[in-house]
Amino acid sequence: MMESILVQIPFGDMVHYLSGYTVLLFAVAALFVVLAIVSLPEKPVDIVFGTDGYTLKEIPKDTMKFQRFMAIACGVATVGAIISGDLFNFTLFAALIGILNIGIVAGVKNRHVLDSAFSYGLVVMMGTVPLFAGAAIAVAATGTLSIWELAGLGAVPLISKLLILLGVLGEGMAPFYIGKAEITRAPGAPYILMIHVSSLLLFLRVVEILLTV
Repeated sequence: MMESILVQIPFGDMVHYLSGYTVLLFAVAALFVVLAIVSLPEKPVDIVFGTDGYTLKEIPKDTMKFQRFMAIACGVATVGAIISGDLFNFTLFAALIGILNIGIVAGVKNRHVLDSAFSYGLVVMMGTVPLFAGAAIAVAATGTLSIWELAGLGAVPLISKLLILLGVLGEGMAPFYIGKAEITRAPGAPYILMIHVSSLLLFLRVVEILLTV
């Protein structure tokens, strides 16, 4: 995939880059960052069962500001994971995405939602162990973490790749807890959508990295 490089940003032995594949991921992440900046949260609707009655709920400003900040920060971290040409920096951004996703979920003051945020937090903490272990094994085996230098060599051990993939699965598991908590329609939409977008782009990026190194 390195043959389709469009942009190179050398930084020592780390060469950050955008290929024809990652530029699409970058565009999606940047679009949702802009949406998080300009969007206002939806007003949740409570419908009275068996009647035509309904009520609209106002979102507290402090909750809105917190979720907006977390959504923007999550989008920026996702952009970092997409353009990073260093395997360790990618794992750092992946861990940061997991932490920020917890923050977006925890911004909803609902007991069931917070229970799911706690459960997801445990998964994120467990996911950091194989994530960084995979990067450590990679540098021990090859002497570098530069994706640019590792491209096409096949020098990264399979166990390292599997550990990184397992760690990313842990960091990007948020959508499953979102579905469990049913907060896709909870106060804070559309900021909640950043969780799904960041997890999807993180998965797509790690596939590109593992196929490259």
